[in-house]
Amino acid sequence: MVEVVIASPAELEYVEALRWYAERSLRAAERFDEEFDQAIRLIASNPERFPRCDERHRWLLMRRFPYQIIYRLSAACATVVAVAHTSREPNYWHGR
Repeated sequence: MVEVVIASPAELEYVEALRWYAERSLRAAERFDEEFDQAIRLIASNPERFPRCDERHRWLLMRRFPYQIIYRLSAACATVVAVAHTSREPNYWHGR
């Protein structure tokens, strides 16, 4: 297992998405949270399993929500750099 670290900007994006779902449905927010946790576990268990989006980053598409988790690998860990909505500003996170 690889340690997964969530960078501050990605944490803010996760919290904003969770808040958005919670304002509409607590059950939807719970599902989003559960799926996000599952995605982090999948990354930790096999980080090279997911496709590359460029030479440094990989991505995992959440199945029931329109978000992708963008991360990069180092010798020490997998760092989540973005929790990106799939229909908004593509590649905005490249500078991270």
